[in-house]
Amino acid sequence: MKSLAESARPGDSGNVRSAGPGVVVFWSALAFFVAALVFWVPRHRVGAPASRLPREPSAARGAPRAEPSGADGGTQPAPDRAGEVRLSMPIAGLRPSDLRDSFEEIHSGHRHEAIDILEPRNTAVLAVDDGTIRKLFHSVPGGITVYQFDPTETRCYYYAHLERYAEGLAEGQRVSSGQTIGYVGTSGNAPPQTPHLHFAIYRLGPEKRWWQGEAIDPYPLLTRARRSIE
Repeated sequence: MKSLAESARPGDSGNVRSAGPGVVVFWSALAFFVAALVFWVPRHRVGAPASRLPREPSAARGAPRAEPSGADGGTQPAPDRAGEVRLSMPIAGLRPSDLRDSFEEIHSGHRHEAIDILEPRNTAVLAVDDGTIRKLFHSVPGGITVYQFDPTETRCYYYAHLERYAEGLAEGQRVSSGQTIGYVGTSGNAPPQTPHLHFAIYRLGPEKRWWQGEAIDPYPLLTRARRSIE
């Protein structure tokens, strides 16, 4: 029996050697084709890559925020009624020329935020607007005072240094513009020889606290006021 080596024909060894490079070329070509296919397919599939897809605009971006308003939200101040309601004078027969603006003056170390109207003791003090007597209060600085809310409860009128209240005046009582609510005096820290009405206006917050609010200069409102006659 001949061995495999012995049975090989003279030209066989050359054929085997010549087949080696062909195999290498075949596998190289196949590898190149597969690599090209892997490189080409991801870039030419239908649709764009997820990272490049346009994003839906966020509702939070660019959209205006809804701000709460009114008493429920508590962020918007109550509208000023100055352009809607003309006040009446707190003293009968008082004229705009009788008034002096002292809102920005410094009194006792702080901004006055009110107007002082000098009148003889026991001169009747009149409600400047319709509304409700919210509080009758005695304090060290203001003495005998009245806090009146306007009909919409957006503003509070403050009358201080009174001599006394009008007969029968009570908290919760409805009053009309021009109605007597008290009398000029010197209670509180007012100089004993200088009877006057200390009058202030406050814009109320949503809590409707009679002792808290944003001061409004009463002078320009009173200079446009109706003359009170009683």
